[in-house]
Amino acid sequence: MAQRQPFYSPVRPPTLAMTELVKMTLDHNHSADLIAKWLEHRNDIYTDWFFSRRDQKHDRNQRQMLLWNKGDFLLENIFCRTVDTGRLIPLRTWTTHVYCHRSIHDRKRPMMPVVFTMLPELMLLRSMHDGGCDEIFIIVTDLQRQEMDEVTEYFKLVCRHAFGQCKPSMERRIQLEHMRITHALHRHHRIPCFPQIDLTLRAILFEKRPRFVVLFSPQPSSYSQILFTHRSYVPDEEIFFDYPTGCPNPCCTDNCEMLRFPRRGLETANVLEIKRGGKSGKRVKQKTMCNWIECDVCFNEDPSVKRTNGSSEGTESSENGLDPPVQHIVPGQLCSQCRLVRYCSLDHQRRDWPEHKKVCVKIQWD
Repeated sequence: MAQRQPFYSPVRPPTLAMTELVKMTLDHNHSADLIAKWLEHRNDIYTDWFFSRRDQKHDRNQRQMLLWNKGDFLLENIFCRTVDTGRLIPLRTWTTHVYCHRSIHDRKRPMMPVVFTMLPELMLLRSMHDGGCDEIFIIVTDLQRQEMDEVTEYFKLVCRHAFGQCKPSMERRIQLEHMRITHALHRHHRIPCFPQIDLTLRAILFEKRPRFVVLFSPQPSSYSQILFTHRSYVPDEEIFFDYPTGCPNPCCTDNCEMLRFPRRGLETANVLEIKRGGKSGKRVKQKTMCNWIECDVCFNEDPSVKRTNGSSEGTESSENGLDPPVQHIVPGQLCSQCRLVRYCSLDHQRRDWPEHKKVCVKIQWD
């Protein structure tokens, strides 16, 4: 018996195999090349913002944190505390999957400028997570700002009610809203059409489980919408309250952002409240893990691992650049110098030292 082909529906999870958009992939090497090119121009508002992080005051117990204590302006010297594991690790590269209409692909328009336009934002968002952000997904459209806002509200509605089972009354509401937006965008000849945007975005959410998805419109001026898939993935207002808007006009206001980076936390972020648990996936849990990247010990989940606040002697040599002395530490031991990271054993602390020493300094906390 022939297998039934999947069909598109606004209220049923689609698959990426159904999309007609063209996918272009930029690997880690492309990301590294773009970052190196960006670092060559250190006179823009974004690099000024990064330099201002050196003087920013922090609370040691902050869920999110961005630190640059030593060295030149390089990715390996700027550290971010991840929201999923609590580790303090340097900024990293990633693989970008860009979905666009076939007409863009046929014109052989490169996608690297798309990624370069929002490069600082992607650097920060990628480094907020240990897992789930090694791949970043961008859908290129030609939506205007108001249209993109309407599309965003539609996706919020769908994810809140129709990511799993959907009530008949809500299903009718979603279908009517889908038809309204489709017809409105069709009148303005937007590409790709809204059903393709909807199919691709929901398929990415359903199959890839990303931390966020970006809707990007390059014309008439670059504009993007970042759709987060959980509240904990949103950047902290205490860190990014003064992040640049991306607009070249010095007289612009907060409502004139070209790149919708949520500088005010959840107040301005677009969060898709996806149904979690059961068939829709596992619930999101925040962890506190050993700072050694290859360690799986989680201090706030394993009852056999006891968290302590004793002082470790393993990082007393961080100022002179020598390897930390061999001394016994208990599981969950804080680094005695910066008191920002924990380790489950002396061996993992020593393994992590070549990287951690780039940010480990004695800090006067508020």
